[in-house]
Amino acid sequence: MTLLRSLAGAVSLAAVLAACAVRLDNAEPARQLARESAPAGSAVEGWRLFNQRCAACHGKDAAAPAPMPDLLDRVAQMGPRRFANLVLARYDWSQAVAADEGYAPIPRMYLRATPLGGTQVLEMPAWAKDPAVVDHVADLYAYLSARADGRLGTGAPPR
Repeated sequence: MTLLRSLAGAVSLAAVLAACAVRLDNAEPARQLARESAPAGSAVEGWRLFNQRCAACHGKDAAAPAPMPDLLDRVAQMGPRRFANLVLARYDWSQAVAADEGYAPIPRMYLRATPLGGTQVLEMPAWAKDPAVVDHVADLYAYLSARADGRLGTGAPPR
């Protein structure tokens, strides 16, 4: 009986070691697949652009607290084409956006008190006329999507 236990233990140990060897052999293809599936663009350049154009409203690391919404949850739910459309083409409370976002009342976080009383809707500008944003919208998406899915932490991305 002890011989069978020793044999079973040896077989189990061999299986564990074999699994480790397979994992080590397959690490590089997994890293290559991760690189290939990452969005086009440079997260470093996107981080620079974000800090120049977006951080004042959306916060230093694209997360709350900030006057405007936390971008990480939103970017995690969209692809690069929708992102580029929202950043470059439009972002107001028009009927087209209402159909896209739902007809609920405007959340309080989008409203700002005016000096004479009442409120004003905070609007994100359409960046289509800013060459720096147009030329680097893929970089901006690369940075924000990496932050949204946890590939990048706070602060400057590594080069």
